[in-house]
Amino acid sequence: MAFGIDRAELNAWKAAVSRGETAFLTHYWYDPRFPQFRTVTKVGNADYDKLAAWCKANDLNPKYIHARSSFPHFDLLGRKQQEILLKENLHHHLERFRLNPL
Repeated sequence: MAFGIDRAELNAWKAAVSRGETAFLTHYWYDPRFPQFRTVTKVGNADYDKLAAWCKANDLNPKYIHARSSFPHFDLLGRKQQEILLKENLHHHLERFRLNPL
């Protein structure tokens, strides 16, 4: 379940993903399987091959891409989430969701 974003942000992410862009969407989140994490960043791209290449370039296993919808994405959590947000210069995600820099 997603919290902390509005419909416009979600729609902008979906539009970018649909265009074949690699897009980032961070939001508050709770999943009982991962109680230690309170946020997730979804890295999406409708071009599965581009997304898989992005995963490999960032030492992430493309096997974990959620490809069951029109919006294929990889979920970033924890330290790897922070590392990627810094690498992608998405400092506003870190600030907005109070994620401590590494």
